[in-house]
Amino acid sequence: MLDVNNFEFMKIGLASPEKIRSWSHGEVKKPETINYRTLKPEKEGLFCEKIFGPTRDWECHCGKYKRVRYKGVVCDRCGVEVTRAKVRRERMGHIELAAPVSHIWYFKGIPSRMGLVLDMSPRALEEVIYFASYVVTDPGDTPLEKKQLLSEKEYRSYREKYGYAFEAGMGAEAIKKLLQEIDLDKEAEQLKEELRTAQGQRRNRAIKRLEVVEAFRQSGNRPEWMILDVLPVIPPELRPMVQLDGGRFATSDLNDLYRRVINRNNRLKRLLDLGAPDIIVQNEKRMLQEAVDALIDNGRRGRPVTGPGNRPLKSLSHMLKGKQGRFRQNLLGKRVDYSGRSVIVVGPELKMYQCGLPKEMALELFKPFVMKELVSQGLAHNIKSAKRKVERVSPEVWDVLEDVIREHPVLLNRAPTLHRLGIQAFEPVLVEGRAIKLHPLVCTAYNADFDGDQMAVHVPLSAEAQAEARILMLAAHNILNPKDGKPVVTPTQDMVLGSYYLTIEKEGGKGEGRIFADPNEAIAAYERGIVGLHSRIALPAASLNKTSFTAAQQDALLITTVGKLIFNEIFPADFPYINTGSKENLLKGTPDRYFIFEKGADLPARIRDLNVADSQAIVKGYLGSIIADCFRRYGTTETAVILDRIKKLGFHYSTKAGITISVADITVPKEKEEILAEAEKNVQVVQNQYRRGLITEDERYGRVISIWGRAKDDLTDVLMRSLDRFNPIYMMANSGARGNVSQITQLAGMRGLMANPSGRIIELPIKSNFREGLTVLEYFISTHGARKGLADTALRTADSGYLTRRLVDVAQDVIVREEDCGTDKGFEVDEIRDGREVIEDLFDRINGRVAFQNVHHPETGEIIVHRNELIDEDKARAIVEAGIRKVVIRTVLTCRTKHGVCVWCYGRNLATGKMVEIGEAVGIIAAQSIGEPGTQLTMRTFHTGGVAGDDITQGLPRVQELFEARNPRGQAVITEIDGTVADIRDGKDKREIEIAGEKETKVYAVPYGSRIRVTVGQTVEAGDELIEGSVDPKDMLRVKGLKGVQNYLLREVQRVYRLQGVDINDKHVEVMIRQMLRKVRIVDSGDTDLLPGTYVDLRDYEEANRQAFAGGLEPAIARPALLGITKASLETDSFLSAASFQETTRVLTDAAIKGKVDRLLGLKENVIIGKLVPAGTGMARYRGLTLEEEALPEPAVEDEENPGWEEGVEAETVTE
Repeated sequence: MLDVNNFEFMKIGLASPEKIRSWSHGEVKKPETINYRTLKPEKEGLFCEKIFGPTRDWECHCGKYKRVRYKGVVCDRCGVEVTRAKVRRERMGHIELAAPVSHIWYFKGIPSRMGLVLDMSPRALEEVIYFASYVVTDPGDTPLEKKQLLSEKEYRSYREKYGYAFEAGMGAEAIKKLLQEIDLDKEAEQLKEELRTAQGQRRNRAIKRLEVVEAFRQSGNRPEWMILDVLPVIPPELRPMVQLDGGRFATSDLNDLYRRVINRNNRLKRLLDLGAPDIIVQNEKRMLQEAVDALIDNGRRGRPVTGPGNRPLKSLSHMLKGKQGRFRQNLLGKRVDYSGRSVIVVGPELKMYQCGLPKEMALELFKPFVMKELVSQGLAHNIKSAKRKVERVSPEVWDVLEDVIREHPVLLNRAPTLHRLGIQAFEPVLVEGRAIKLHPLVCTAYNADFDGDQMAVHVPLSAEAQAEARILMLAAHNILNPKDGKPVVTPTQDMVLGSYYLTIEKEGGKGEGRIFADPNEAIAAYERGIVGLHSRIALPAASLNKTSFTAAQQDALLITTVGKLIFNEIFPADFPYINTGSKENLLKGTPDRYFIFEKGADLPARIRDLNVADSQAIVKGYLGSIIADCFRRYGTTETAVILDRIKKLGFHYSTKAGITISVADITVPKEKEEILAEAEKNVQVVQNQYRRGLITEDERYGRVISIWGRAKDDLTDVLMRSLDRFNPIYMMANSGARGNVSQITQLAGMRGLMANPSGRIIELPIKSNFREGLTVLEYFISTHGARKGLADTALRTADSGYLTRRLVDVAQDVIVREEDCGTDKGFEVDEIRDGREVIEDLFDRINGRVAFQNVHHPETGEIIVHRNELIDEDKARAIVEAGIRKVVIRTVLTCRTKHGVCVWCYGRNLATGKMVEIGEAVGIIAAQSIGEPGTQLTMRTFHTGGVAGDDITQGLPRVQELFEARNPRGQAVITEIDGTVADIRDGKDKREIEIAGEKETKVYAVPYGSRIRVTVGQTVEAGDELIEGSVDPKDMLRVKGLKGVQNYLLREVQRVYRLQGVDINDKHVEVMIRQMLRKVRIVDSGDTDLLPGTYVDLRDYEEANRQAFAGGLEPAIARPALLGITKASLETDSFLSAASFQETTRVLTDAAIKGKVDRLLGLKENVIIGKLVPAGTGMARYRGLTLEEEALPEPAVEDEENPGWEEGVEAETVTE
């Protein structure tokens, strides 16, 4: 067998009859399968042991030879070779067909390859192949033409008229003869000649024919191989027959289909031997043709062949297709050994890198390790007794298990695995019971909760797998989210509430204004009940031992609370003392207003001057910022420790606080009645205006909606002002632990306006809240929204999953392949705005990117960032503060690396906060980052009530529309020229907008009722929208070129996500846009081999033109093409990847005719054939690593934190 990791590429082609015979180990002549009495395979049948190998290891059919010692002997009685039974999975047989038969893929696929080669219509072909008409194969000296169809009647009359002067035939034989006579070179010449002159339909047909003819010429396939003389029979173990309990047999459908072929073939042979009349033979040939069609692709032509119960039989094509097919079921997804699953419960006592594993589960998962250890510790004599011990669970097994699992990480996975954080590694800790314990901080990444969720455990077996799990996948190392580079392990719920409660301040609390010598004294006083947790006290700043205070602050008194002292104890000495939840406190240190610098000041008065509301308590978002800052300062390990401390503190104090909700906490504001009455009055005014005909129905509806919307907002303001700062509901919402303002409004204010199932807002508001209770009508209206929400969620999950699958497929071969591609193009970025609102600011767009050119300070002229230097947070902040509006950066959109991207164009890896490394699969990460939040996007098309013009799609459908490059709903008209708006006038059916440019004037018709965005006299640039709506990206490409369409797609995708509050980094979207734009469409082939009308990779196109220029020939002309992600996936160079994605048979048909070679560059192709993926250490450059031995200097002092293994790292050399 081939060593799977050593082959370079895979080629697919048509098989010639000789090739099929060379694969075969014998001819299958009988339709029998097995003998029902002896249950042994019949000789020369579909399961024959002589052809396919023995059914039992080392045993021939008749039993003359048994045991390994006869290995390789061919039995003289039954002819079976003595070998392993697994050869029945690889040995093929064949059937010699009595008449040639056409292969349905090549005759019936779209476009029909056979039809294109022969220049015959598929209908004509069908008539010939299925014996309805004759085709002239050689006209001789008659007025007939070659390839002319003759009906039965015509054929007879011509035979009488001309005798045997001409030749005509029917069936696949006639087609085979025509195919054999084709001279491909001559045909290609003629077609190229025709292309120079032809126009319209004829030109398109010629292009299609030329493509197929060229494919045959260059691949070395012969056209007549599309007709089968020999039919291969796949190995019997791949179409098994098994005995069921009741003595009946279950068999694969393929056996039925093969049986029909063999039966018909044998009958045809007999008829031919007997010299039966033509009409009977023809009928039998037709039936044979249909049987072979059904075997290859049942149901492609005519009615499918059905089995018992009218179920269509599964043919060879169906075995490959779809989710249950060979590709997706067996090659891309497999069952995993050494795995288990169970319900999860929370494990607040665990460390970041631990998980609790139930004892019995651990014992079963680590069974082989435990057995080996039992033997090596001498507790069992051999493996067998060790196995017995483990199965009987004798007491010494547990101690051994403890040893085995120490430092042996396991992987935990929760379905659906939407991004790479859905599988993380933990060190197991044995727990009682049968539930897996999960660390509370990793729940966000898994999207797990403890209402009955289950998780799966997998054990990495090899040393390499364990190392990979520990280094790359350990939960403590996955602190940042790859989609936006922000911490994903932010504390939630109770932990947030505890931290918030701890750091909140209270005016006039117990013991306010006291001064303590140091934190310990203050905490002791709190524990003795002398001061409250929230009371403001003072103590010398120096006593805190913080190195982050300024010199002046060190000598002063700090005003703080005991709670804040406790909270700050968990951070290192050089971390700022967090006294208020402000950005300034984190970036620049504790603000001066909390210090008393002068001696003998009036402390209580100073404390009273500080407003309690000014110092914010620690809320969820701020905890996130603190963690991000810790990560930047201290790196992974230290941050994981700090996180565990925050977790412990949060849980402790949220328990101590005992915060809970009662009905009394929900206070309905007194002003509610007035606000509602005022709104009612305003609505009445609007209704009266409408009755008098002063306003239209649409205006009336719009105004009523906005009146009630305002009323609800006013009520919310009053309500939030009336709530006490220590009100439990307010604390929960304000801290970000649970709930939000809108939910509080629904509890204590009013529910407000609801939408009906079509998405239109009902103008009757729900005036009650949940505290007061809803009336029957109000309850009925509000159930609309609830039901729509549930239906939407279900649809959205499926849609979002499919979007992710397409994204992964289109970007799976984007891998970081080199350090620097040396591109000569940059990409200018500025903030993304939507009207007045900033959707994404400049800081977010340049942070973590590499500058394409020096960035100078506009006033001083000094260089802030050099060319090819990483822009980190500080530099990005400096750029924004300098007032710079636009920066030219390097981006994957302009990267020149072939089959991937380079380090400099990609920039920083968001998951690690460092520059990306060569071998990182950034395409997959991008796909996951865009797909994972997909479920959070809404499904809606907004209907804010009868606004003219089509509704603009938003949410998930809009993202799909953009990535598939579809014509959008509610399409905007764009101008194709620069100029000014000369006139806007009303036409007959449409309004017309006239744009006057320098050279030409263009008039654009826009539908009535659409909102026009321009005014007369306004200056417009090509690509500007004239009316509200979405632009068709293909128009954008035509008018504004590559840069324009790249910018547009990036802006629009970001807009959808950001408006839903989801932050995704630009570079992920850029990777997708790069894949959509990687092809060009050839317009004119010049003197190159590129065919007009085909999509070619940009790099290949440039290469072909470079060769043409070098030879002084005419170059090809091409236009950039924008492909939707589905189309782009199918256009990829790898046929394995495309076939496993969609339209399997079409992709394989095409690849076989072209004799395509798959270079195995992407991840998917390698997974399919079982090679290591070319990412990370699987890349060729890392596979050839050798260690060079050299004497290392002894480290002088072993550093406790960092033992002296660091020096050895340099010694590795890379050999290609």
